[in-house]
Amino acid sequence: MNDFWNRHSLQYLEMAFETGNRERIQTPDGTGKRTGDCGDTIAFFIMVEKGILSRVSFEVQGCLNTVACSNTVVRLARGLRVEKAWEILPDHVALFLETLPDDHYHCAELAVGAFYLALSDYQHQRNDGIPGDVGIGENGKL
Repeated sequence: MNDFWNRHSLQYLEMAFETGNRERIQTPDGTGKRTGDCGDTIAFFIMVEKGILSRVSFEVQGCLNTVACSNTVVRLARGLRVEKAWEILPDHVALFLETLPDDHYHCAELAVGAFYLALSDYQHQRNDGIPGDVGIGENGKL
């Protein structure tokens, strides 16, 4: 286990163990949920004020790599204009973390994909006013 701490960058460790972004926003402006082939599931929730992502949070059932990637998406997205947030790529997540294992790059793809679904839901709601419904239920399942 000691090797784990030495193998990862400070950014990776901070993002893997950050808990402040893990929450379900009760009335989000956009939601997106995705489950990867690995079985990990992420649900993102966004709030937008004047075209800017004012609040971004998530719920996750998955490994530390998926948690680190989800927190990184929040870090990269918060404060951006919605249009600019579409430019966040899995490569940006992996570069920020520095030590995301190559065989877990799919975690970055999963996190960004779920985030894109939240952005898409927000834009869809703005066009026709129908909110999405995703999240982890009371039984702990997404």
